[in-house]
Amino acid sequence: MDVAHRDHLVAAAHGLLGAAVLVVCVVAELLVVALRWDAGLFLVPVFAMVVFYRFRRRAAASGVGLVDFSCLKPPRRLRIPVAALLEHYKLIGCFDDGSVEFMTKVIEASGMGNETYFPPSLHYIPPAATHAEAIHEAHMLFFPTLDDLFAKTGVSPSAVGAIVVNCSGFCATPSLSAIIASHYGMPSDVKTFNLSGMGCAAGAIGMDVARSLLRTHAMSYAVVVSAEIVTVGWYSGKDQSKLLLNCYFRTGCSAALVTNRRGAAASLPVKYRLVSLTRTNQTANDRSYRAGYRDEDEEGITGFTLGQGVGRMVSELLRAHLVSLSLSILPWREKLRYTAALLLSARRRRLDKLSDSSGAVPIPDFRAAAEHFCLPSSGRPMIWRLGQGLGLGDKEMEAALMTFHRFGNQSAASLWYQLAYLEAKGRVRQGDTVWQLGIGSGLKANSLIWECVAAVDDHSAADHNGLSTPGPWMECIHEYPVTAT
Repeated sequence: MDVAHRDHLVAAAHGLLGAAVLVVCVVAELLVVALRWDAGLFLVPVFAMVVFYRFRRRAAASGVGLVDFSCLKPPRRLRIPVAALLEHYKLIGCFDDGSVEFMTKVIEASGMGNETYFPPSLHYIPPAATHAEAIHEAHMLFFPTLDDLFAKTGVSPSAVGAIVVNCSGFCATPSLSAIIASHYGMPSDVKTFNLSGMGCAAGAIGMDVARSLLRTHAMSYAVVVSAEIVTVGWYSGKDQSKLLLNCYFRTGCSAALVTNRRGAAASLPVKYRLVSLTRTNQTANDRSYRAGYRDEDEEGITGFTLGQGVGRMVSELLRAHLVSLSLSILPWREKLRYTAALLLSARRRRLDKLSDSSGAVPIPDFRAAAEHFCLPSSGRPMIWRLGQGLGLGDKEMEAALMTFHRFGNQSAASLWYQLAYLEAKGRVRQGDTVWQLGIGSGLKANSLIWECVAAVDDHSAADHNGLSTPGPWMECIHEYPVTAT
């Protein structure tokens, strides 16, 4: 029996059990009245109903599934090869030679390829970083991505109960979520949420909001949209700590349809089941809080700054995050192995405390908990450093490295492009576990753990109407992985 069929039978059994409990409690109340038992016995059936429905609500809350997701492949006319980008930096006139040289070194060392995309506004000389162009970029990102999502799932926009949009650097009025609801003519009771300033970890936050809405409101579907409006994130000054965004970030968008599989959604198959959602932040730490922030430089030009010691603060954040995450996702055999390794390591350090030798601190084998990994797309050096710190090999880091090479850093959307890469390669099998890790300003680290509950090949080949729905990798997946240069 496959997982999707099993979950459907379990949901039906829960429904029958709930009806049976209700009938038994009503009969018990009637017996108390008819037989004139102690009045205190009235509370026993009531207490039993409260306990049962609280348990049932917790069980239903864990049943959030991902129907499908879509990632935008921008039109080819927006492509910006590395050589053209560096020439563009020289021609627009706002950067001095030192800034151009700095960005050239960063881009050439980052592992970025020649097929990334800029929005139309940044192809101009000089760039048109205006509010109107940012709104135009939002339309260009959202509508094709959502059109593809609704087409491949067969779900009408009017059936969506909530829209959650996360975009860190741009906050429009009306909100970006309102723009989507207006464009698709969604019902007046649709719940709209707009998250900004959350950085590359915002995707998991948006999914947490959607999960909470599906738990507590009478709705069957929620859509989580992740994008970064690069138009307004452009920095035209000379502060090198603010120039990194120009080097790494590119345009892109993802949209994910999630469901609680209740009501009209009960018969719709899902591709993934949400197993775990873990969020950790260190905003109370001043150094962590100042690790990344948006402000003006000495010339009054606004840009995003990476603070000093950000690498050390990210390491501390991850240590705290992985402790919480490990307790929920690692199998018992790996927990026992890791505990034994820690004890042996501590004993070895005590024996060697008088010598200069210091052994490496053991880390859990996260490959025992997940088959596939989606990591922050922050450039080849940072991806390698993070992957090695997690004990991952080249195969586990491949999706992150190739996504950055092909599409650049698309903030929270990059995690979904990585999952699309794994699907396009045919690596995600039924029963596999996928770990999406996002790190954002604050600092915060968020993880989504998904279990594949359906054969991905059956979904990726065609939509619910039998039409072909190629993802962002379909035309180039045969070229990957590329070797490092």
